[in-house]
Amino acid sequence: MSRMKFPRRYVIVLLTFICTNVCYIERVGFSIAYTVAADAIEVNQANKGMVLSMFYYGYVLSQVPGGWAAQRMGGRRVLLLSFLLWSLICGLTPLDANRVAILVLSRLFVGVAQGFIFPAIHTVLAQWVPPQERSRSVSLTTSGMYLGAAGGMLLFPSLVKHMGPQSVFFVEAVLGVAWSVIWLKFSSEPPRSDLPKVSISKVSSPEKIKAQAGGVVVPRTVKIPWRRIIFSLPVWAIVVNNFTFHYALYVIMNWLPTYFELALKLSLQDMGSSKMLPYFNMFIFSNVGGVVADHLITRKILSVTKTRKLLNTIGFVVSAVALMALPSFGTPSGTVICSSVSLGFLALGRAGFAVNHMDVAPKFASIVMGVSNTAGTLAGIVGVGLTGNILEAAKASNMDLKSSETWKTVFFVPGYLCIFSSVLFLVFSTGEKIFE
Repeated sequence: MSRMKFPRRYVIVLLTFICTNVCYIERVGFSIAYTVAADAIEVNQANKGMVLSMFYYGYVLSQVPGGWAAQRMGGRRVLLLSFLLWSLICGLTPLDANRVAILVLSRLFVGVAQGFIFPAIHTVLAQWVPPQERSRSVSLTTSGMYLGAAGGMLLFPSLVKHMGPQSVFFVEAVLGVAWSVIWLKFSSEPPRSDLPKVSISKVSSPEKIKAQAGGVVVPRTVKIPWRRIIFSLPVWAIVVNNFTFHYALYVIMNWLPTYFELALKLSLQDMGSSKMLPYFNMFIFSNVGGVVADHLITRKILSVTKTRKLLNTIGFVVSAVALMALPSFGTPSGTVICSSVSLGFLALGRAGFAVNHMDVAPKFASIVMGVSNTAGTLAGIVGVGLTGNILEAAKASNMDLKSSETWKTVFFVPGYLCIFSSVLFLVFSTGEKIFE
C-alpha cells in the first residue's frame, strides 16, 4: 500500500534532486572560498579566471564518456563512483592560492569526476520516469542545482569568515560522502513491476519486454547512431541552447561575487540573504516550467514541440533583457533583481531545451545529454576564462573595474547569446522522437 502511495520512481527523482543540490554546493563553495583566498594575496583577474575555469576543462573531457559509461554500466553505479571520487579529492586538497599547480589539478579531476554525473542521472530518469512525468521530474532534479547554489551563497561566506576557506572543502567532502551512502542504500535498478505501464497491444513480443520496462532501456548490443546524432539539426538546437544557458549561469556564478566587491563595493558577507535570491529564483522557476510544460502537454493544449519552443523562447528572451539591463542599475538591489530575473527565466527555459533530448532520443538520452552537456561545459571554459581576460584587458586600457560601465561587455555577451539561441531553437527544434 505504501508503495502505491509513493512509487519507487519518486524516491529516485528525490535522490537525484539531492545529488544535483550537493554538486552545486561544491561548485559555488569553491568559487567563494577561492575568491577570498586569491584576493587575500592579490591574484590578478586573468589567473583567477584560469583557476576557476579548470573545473570545466575536466568536466568537458568526461561528458561523452559519462554517457557511454552510464549506457554500459548503468547510471546507478556511475553516479556512486563519480560522487565518491570528487568527494575524496575535495577532502584531500589544500586551499592555498599560492599552490596553483595543486589547485589546477584538483579542479581538473573534480571536473572529470562530476562530468559523469548528469549523463548518468538522465540514464536513470529515462529508465524510471514515463513521458508524461518527464518535464516536472527533470525540472525538479535540475532545480536541485539552483537550491544548492542558493544554499552555498547563503552559508559559505559566513563559514569562510569564521573558519577560513579550507573549511568549505571539508563540508563539501562530508556532504558528498553522505549522499553516496544514502544513494547506495535507497537506490536500485528499475524493476519492471515498479515502472509505469504503457500500451503494448500493438507491438511484438520482444518489444513488449522493452515497453514494460518503460520503453527506454537500451540493450547493450544496440548500435549508437553517432552520425545521425552529430548531424541532427534538432540536436544542434539543444546543444547551442545548452551552451548559452551555461555560459550565462557560469559567468554569473563565478564572477558576480567579484562584481559585487569591485563595482558595488559590497562583500558577500554583508549582503545577508539577498545573495541567494538569484539561485532560489532558479529553483522556483525551474519547477514552475516543468509543471506548466506537463500541463500543456497532458491536457493537449499544445503539442510537445510547441510547448518546448514556447517555454524556451520566453525564458531566454526575458533573460537576455535582464542581463543587458544589469550593469545599468549600478546598485546592489538592482543587480540582485536583474540577476534573479535573468537566472529565473533561464531556468524556466530548461523546460524547453533541457528536456528535449528525452523527446527526440529517449533510448539514447544519456548519449545526447553527454553531447549537449559537453557544449555546456565548453561554455564554462570559454565564459569564465574570457570574462577574466575581458576584465584584464579593460584594466590594461585604464578602465576602472570599480565602475559598472566597465562590466557591460561581461553581461552583454551572454545576453546576445540568449537571443541567438532562442531563435535557433524556435526554428530547428522538435518534440517528436527522431531516434528509434
